[in-house]
Amino acid sequence: MLVTLDEMKNYLRVDFSEDDELLQRLISAAERLCMDVARVDEPEKLAEDANAKAAVMYTTAYLYEHREEADHHALTLTLRALLFGIRKAGF
Repeated sequence: MLVTLDEMKNYLRVDFSEDDELLQRLISAAERLCMDVARVDEPEKLAEDANAKAAVMYTTAYLYEHREEADHHALTLTLRALLFGIRKAGF
């Protein structure tokens, strides 16, 4: 994984453990979403981009903070901008 649970909790300023499992799942989902947006098949390819870690952290934070009303279209557009440098034209 590009982002550890401790890094994510620090980023979110979460100091309790009740949401640890949720955060782990969101980190995994965020990494997969970033890979899909970048159109890469392997986490190592995603990690090559300087913005990849920030993109995964941003996505995780967005999904965590907007659990009830997430705008996935806006999120995807932001990720396209963040990951533009490695985004392939097609699979």
